[in-house]
Amino acid sequence: MKGILTGLFFLLLANQQNLFAQKKKPNIIFILADDLGYGDLGCYGSTQISTPNIDGLAKSGIKFTQFYAGSTVCAPSRASLMTGLHTGHVSIRGNGEIPLAESDSIMPQYLHKAGYKNGLVGKWGLGQAGTTGAPENKGWDFFAGLLHHVEGHYQKPDSAWQLLNGKTTRVKIPANQYSNEWFTNQAKTFIQEQQASPFFLYLAYTLPHAELVVPKTAMLPYLTEDGTSKFGSEKAHPTGQHYGPQAFPKAAYAAMVSQMDEYIGQIVAYLKQQKLYDNTIIVFASDNGTHKEGGRTNQDIDFFNSSGGLRGSKRDLYEGGIRVPFIASWKGKIRRDISSDYVGSFWDMLPTFSEIAGVKTMPKTDGISILNALRGKKQLAHDVLYWEFYEGGFKQAILQKNWKAIRFYKGTTPIRTELYDLAIDRGETIDIAAQNEQKVKLLEALMDKERIKSSNPLFQIK
Repeated sequence: MKGILTGLFFLLLANQQNLFAQKKKPNIIFILADDLGYGDLGCYGSTQISTPNIDGLAKSGIKFTQFYAGSTVCAPSRASLMTGLHTGHVSIRGNGEIPLAESDSIMPQYLHKAGYKNGLVGKWGLGQAGTTGAPENKGWDFFAGLLHHVEGHYQKPDSAWQLLNGKTTRVKIPANQYSNEWFTNQAKTFIQEQQASPFFLYLAYTLPHAELVVPKTAMLPYLTEDGTSKFGSEKAHPTGQHYGPQAFPKAAYAAMVSQMDEYIGQIVAYLKQQKLYDNTIIVFASDNGTHKEGGRTNQDIDFFNSSGGLRGSKRDLYEGGIRVPFIASWKGKIRRDISSDYVGSFWDMLPTFSEIAGVKTMPKTDGISILNALRGKKQLAHDVLYWEFYEGGFKQAILQKNWKAIRFYKGTTPIRTELYDLAIDRGETIDIAAQNEQKVKLLEALMDKERIKSSNPLFQIK
């Protein structure tokens, strides 16, 4: 009898130890903005848009000054984030509602192996219902959000999608509720349910992407007492367009950034209320550069310095299209209020989160774990970073140390390659290709090496 009791004691002790170890694994939250510019946050230099909560994350952790999105538009950027592959290898290389393939293994599927529960809230865009990329087929235990990227164009949809009984199902959004408010509430629901298991939450807001429609309470700080824009005379976006009308596009864009900031503040406060904050790493980024849609123009981008002194915006392979704000906060693990010039990318997130979670068999990706960089320690550097993009003619870009090359095509024929030294010209103002022909040839050869031909006819050079 004594032996049986002793055995039971040690079995209970082992179970308690396993539970304790499970709880000690850090929770992971990745928050993604939609078309937020590099310079749109206070911590990245904005003087006209209020973002105290995101700035607070930077104060409590680390801010990267040269971090890159997966692409210059949303779908391939998010596919790169999830798969750990750059656009020379990933199956989704442009917008167009292409689902992740059955053979694509993504972040939540790896984290499952380490005991994580996975929640997807907000804009997905990597597989509609009934496809190989639908959330239930890609490792998500919880989903509340939008599947089709065009659904994310509107701020007050009447319906969204949820994972119910193992199937992605259309559901009603409460009347007069903005989609991103609903996302925030759903994220809290997921967090509240994860007291026993470590969790990964991917919270993908549709802010500040057009349409430029925003709750009045968020708009008020950017309006004068007589109800006009505090930014002076504005050119209204008219009715009858793809995106809804907006009398004050500048004020609305600023309000949408601040609206997202308020929601992020709610998430941080809720983590603290649930006593989960201390054991949670929070990462914030944007999926690509700022946009020119819904009434927003190049002049508006310049007015806010939304690209932060970088050239270009969304749909460009210049820095303003792909360099994004990137912030990580993790109490006790990341030193407070530090800045890093480490050069990282979205395809680093899968190996990084896999290491944090304790995934035993690390995925093969184009990325590297940047856990040391997050902690402000010496970090292995990339040999190169690579991008390709198809809209408006095929383009490629590659970054090797300080050298950035962009190759432009007409049809299937390369017509020119531009070269910039980002160490002295971060704004890409002076093309020095003619003075560095050997460097250009080397970088072009590296572009060819990094690219595998896509089997999808949408992503062919033509």
